[in-house]
Amino acid sequence: MATPSSTFLAWLFRMPLIRRWSLMHCVKPENVAEHSHQVAIVAHLLAVIANRLYGGNYNPDRAATLALYHECSETRLGDIVSPVKYSNPQITKEFKELEAAAEQQCLASLPKELQQDFAELLIQSRVDPEYARLVKAADVICAYLKAKEELAHHNHEFEHVVEKLDPKLAELRQLPEVAYFLDVFMASCGATLDSLAKPT
Repeated sequence: MATPSSTFLAWLFRMPLIRRWSLMHCVKPENVAEHSHQVAIVAHLLAVIANRLYGGNYNPDRAATLALYHECSETRLGDIVSPVKYSNPQITKEFKELEAAAEQQCLASLPKELQQDFAELLIQSRVDPEYARLVKAADVICAYLKAKEELAHHNHEFEHVVEKLDPKLAELRQLPEVAYFLDVFMASCGATLDSLAKPT
């Protein structure tokens, strides 16, 4: 009997087509694939910092993998901007249900014999809360960096994004690995190429 074909990879490979911040003017457009890659890098780094400096017990590779898949529902739904998604509790509830259904569709697109390996990567409600917290912190950090980059190019569309994320970052600073990350890595993310290339 022939093995049935799967559409899982075809869906995931459409991530570069999904534009983030879709209702906002962007100086530098960003897609979901780029965002997921950046969140994976930051989540991995946060896990290493937590383990090495603060007695954490994360698997950094697991953190990175979870981050790579954390937006899988958007392959079905596209990117839903936060002001719409969180405009009122009823709309938020409906969107959360749509996202959960889309995650199930992603899982179902895999061959049955592989689904158990992906369930706790794709279905966000099944992600270990400690890792979910880490990936969420990385997600917020990446959104903040994007907003600051747009502001650096005089795009005032992102002023409200920074205002909204500032208190979230302040709250995330309670996690020592996040505080360390912000103190050590954030400033250089807005640097020019020439300043980055200068010998230290």
